[in-house]
Amino acid sequence: MNDHPPAPFTDWPDSTFNTIAGWTWVGCYGGYFLQCDALKGFAHGFFTRHWSGREPSELAGYLSPGITVHRLRQVHGGLVVRAHEAVAPPWPEADGLISTAGGQSLWVCGADCTPVVIADPRTGHGAACHGGWRSLAAGVLSAAVNQLTAQGAEAAALQVALGPAISRSRYQVERLVTMKVAAQLKGDGLQRLLTAGGLRPDPPVNHQPLRDHLDIRAAAALQLQDLGIPAAAIHTCPYCTFGEERLFHSWRRQQGSGVQWSAIVSQALG
Repeated sequence: MNDHPPAPFTDWPDSTFNTIAGWTWVGCYGGYFLQCDALKGFAHGFFTRHWSGREPSELAGYLSPGITVHRLRQVHGGLVVRAHEAVAPPWPEADGLISTAGGQSLWVCGADCTPVVIADPRTGHGAACHGGWRSLAAGVLSAAVNQLTAQGAEAAALQVALGPAISRSRYQVERLVTMKVAAQLKGDGLQRLLTAGGLRPDPPVNHQPLRDHLDIRAAAALQLQDLGIPAAAIHTCPYCTFGEERLFHSWRRQQGSGVQWSAIVSQALG
């Protein structure tokens, strides 16, 4: 599903960027960040490794003036907290945030896991989730959508952007991991992943555990569809964090040493 990302930039940090259908590079005096066109009513951004060293407290100013900053201590779990519970250190241990008022910037970070930002044009609420395989298996997306609907959202009206993440061709996992992610899907999760192009089983090797190449964003998209969000409202960024070294940190490529931040800002609620 995400095995053919756009060609690498050749003129970074020049203003010449590849055009990506449905996505826009936004330039400012601090650099460039990526936005999803379908969420244009909400201030939001997917930042690159060129913003390394700048925390959400600084990055927020590039999205919108006067907003509050809310972030987490991510633990690869399924807990989602409300923004007003994440206002200062020690940051709550969780992997998802939902807004409770307007002007709240919700931040998650990652370096191969997919950042998931959710916008509700009807209420102005937003959510941001850290979409690694463990948090997907733990139900972080269902927790976020359920909390949004409890605040008046309708799943069918939500818009979702799945930011830059590792592609299927670069992400080999044991079959046990695939099964844990697939368990969150309705019906035969493994078959649905396979049909959607989110899974490529690898040939067995001697007596080693079975392995797959897994598309974490395809898995996230299927989970979101099961929660009532239309497929057409789920927008997947084509960039692979592993393959696009000049733009993104990748845990699999670097074994640590850096993340990129992503955020969405809730609208003023009427």
